[in-house]
Amino acid sequence: MNTRIRKTIAKKKNNTYAFNTAKYWIKGRHAMKQAKTLTAPEIRRVLDYIATRKYAARNRAMLLMTHLAGMRVGEVASLRYRDVINTDKTVRTEILLSAEQTKGNEARTVYINERLRKELNTYIQSQRFSTHPRTRLFGTQKRQIDGFSANSLAQYFHHLYKRAGIAGASSHSGRRSFITNLASKGVGVRVIMGLSGHRALSSVQHYIDCSDDMKRKAVELV
Repeated sequence: MNTRIRKTIAKKKNNTYAFNTAKYWIKGRHAMKQAKTLTAPEIRRVLDYIATRKYAARNRAMLLMTHLAGMRVGEVASLRYRDVINTDKTVRTEILLSAEQTKGNEARTVYINERLRKELNTYIQSQRFSTHPRTRLFGTQKRQIDGFSANSLAQYFHHLYKRAGIAGASSHSGRRSFITNLASKGVGVRVIMGLSGHRALSSVQHYIDCSDDMKRKAVELV
């Protein structure tokens, strides 16, 4: 037990919350349960739920930015039209995130596949508000120009999954599903690191959910 934990327990030994927090620190930062990895039917269930609600095109696009491009929720919230569309209004095949937009404060490229490009194009074409290059890509009803904050978008995803009946999912589920899906299809770890923006192999390994189906497919390769 480190010195900080000992001092916390000694100072607040009668405080149950402090003691439970100290126990969590002892277990380490990975003690918290990881975000659920979604299967294809579960993603479809969420998309079907989105279709019944307002702003369906926007919400589909936001969800699929995490599942098809592996973007963090803060990165999605930070996007502006200039990041995503070319001067001729077509959707880019690559999005260059600046250091200020990423968790690790290092610029990186996000690769957009054809399916996601179509989703983004559908969303952009549906917009009745400003698509000025500096305007946030995903605006809200109250804050069209500024759009979602990282925190408000994380809360949105939390409630979205809950209402769609997906237990254990969070704003990080899309990114974790993206990485796990690539690994299950045999994509090399170094390529996954490049796509996800991770610099450490251990970080990528922590994201990959090794399911029973992946194990069954693996033994068939022997």
